[in-house]
Amino acid sequence: MPNPYFQFKQFTVWHDKCAMKVGTDGVLLGAWAAVDEAKTILDVGTGSGLIALMAAQRNPTAHITAIDIEETAVTQAEENFKRSPWQERLTVHHASLEQYALTANAAFDAIVSNPPYFHKSLHSPDKKRTLARHTAHLTQDTLLINCRELLSANGSVYLILPVTEGELLLEKTADYKLFCTRKTLVFPTPASSPKRLLIALAKTQKLLLEDTITIESGIRHHYSEDFARMLQAFYLKL
Repeated sequence: MPNPYFQFKQFTVWHDKCAMKVGTDGVLLGAWAAVDEAKTILDVGTGSGLIALMAAQRNPTAHITAIDIEETAVTQAEENFKRSPWQERLTVHHASLEQYALTANAAFDAIVSNPPYFHKSLHSPDKKRTLARHTAHLTQDTLLINCRELLSANGSVYLILPVTEGELLLEKTADYKLFCTRKTLVFPTPASSPKRLLIALAKTQKLLLEDTITIESGIRHHYSEDFARMLQAFYLKL
């Protein structure tokens, strides 16, 4: 039976009620996104609340709002927030991004999301997992148009996607008057092809920063120096 929680240095994430468990994608985005100076942060599709909690640890003053369409995920995130040292700065709402954008009276300095990306594959028999993984409930167009609406003038959107889906999203950003300011290709090992793309978007065009990160050094279960440095404040054994 898988462990029902994941222990970090400063907080614990219980994920036994969530379709999507704590994984490398969420941890990468939570450590990579430039949220340090944001006053307000929105986590779209929060799941267990992992990325919101990482943002709260990294930024000691930001107020963080999390949303999710799946009710049990919202319950789990709320429980994780209450157990954390930053519960007074963390709020979670049961809402889709579209629903939240219609009622929110706020602009966010940073929006983070590990969005669903399967759009042609067979749906899982687990309805909660389908909600978390398939774009039928959050298309790229819906994500972009609503993130732009909720983003402050100088804010940024931070996403992680498989490489192909990430490149497809980047082809659409100009239609929504968003500009890519940073792209980071994620390689599982030095010998592998890139599997993920970390993306930063803003309302104003800036010099594009492109870089890479490799998760493992080439020895199985041995992190690269860059990955270890990025996650040192979070992982217990780093």
